[in-house]
Amino acid sequence: MGRRSTDLGMLPGMPDTVGGHPEKADAPPPARTLDEAIARAHEIIGEALDRFPIVARQALMSGGNDSTVLAHLVRPYLDSSEHDAIVHVNTGIGIEQTRQYVRDTAAGWGLPLRELHPRDSYDALVLGRVIARTGPNAGRRQVWMGFPGPAGHRVMYRRLKDEPLQRNRAAILGSAGRSRKVLYLAGMRWDESQRRFRNAAEIDPQGGIVWCSPIVHFTNAQMHEYRRRYGLPCNEVADLLHMSGECLCGAYAKPGELDEIEAWYPNTAYRIRSLEKQAADLGIKNCRWGQKPAGATIKPGSVAGRLCSSCPAPTPGQTDLFDTWAKQGLITAEQTSKLAGATAPRAA
Repeated sequence: MGRRSTDLGMLPGMPDTVGGHPEKADAPPPARTLDEAIARAHEIIGEALDRFPIVARQALMSGGNDSTVLAHLVRPYLDSSEHDAIVHVNTGIGIEQTRQYVRDTAAGWGLPLRELHPRDSYDALVLGRVIARTGPNAGRRQVWMGFPGPAGHRVMYRRLKDEPLQRNRAAILGSAGRSRKVLYLAGMRWDESQRRFRNAAEIDPQGGIVWCSPIVHFTNAQMHEYRRRYGLPCNEVADLLHMSGECLCGAYAKPGELDEIEAWYPNTAYRIRSLEKQAADLGIKNCRWGQKPAGATIKPGSVAGRLCSSCPAPTPGQTDLFDTWAKQGLITAEQTSKLAGATAPRAA
């Protein structure tokens, strides 16, 4: 069944639905008023808390307007343990104003904030300074070099976003991933994009993590109505650039995107251009941010990172890093398979 685009001109109080049948939904979501959508969000959280032995409830806040709605809605759930908090993944290659917006919003609502950082910096990855720690190339080969195009997105997502969240989970649970779980409350929505429509789920357990998207059924109109009703703050970065700006890895950058960033946030653009110069001085081939490497293609079935709302769905033909190494004769087909498995989401 097809889906329609939500009409943002709907009047407050009118029922609305995303239309169609999301792939990971039991049934097509019914039309709901905003109050009914809010009630359903609390039902989803309650179901997750009932089904799993949750010991930490953490709301993921990127700094985008959707994540602000999510954080506001789940505030009552963030006071049951010392681990409950707003969580922001500081990728190290984002716009500082977004980070400060998250800090200010959490402080204004009286909520604890955990700001996570990746073990390997974006700069180190681009400059080829991160050496593989495991696998057949452990201690011998860089995990990446140069600015990523689409082929490097999976590496950047794993290193900059997923690794800090997995390390945060491990710090809370230790080895008790079967008997205890961390609840990551996230703002994925079916109405956000076609990729979200296909891949987002209300509750998605993954080892020691239970991913929960309480507002997954919220339409664009309902998000607008919620922000207006509760007078929520807005991140100026999201308003100006139409993205949160918390991660500017550049894997799927649009033509002219860096110039647009420079117009509003020159310090961020200067930081990226300085890194471009360092890469060029080292003779690194892919030394331009946001520039798709020659010959890069897209592999069918690839999925952009769970939390990368502004990254588009891959187009047919993309190749990833492991396929590139295999074609260059650097690793065998068996090693390619093992490495691909190693980068899949890990169970606790």
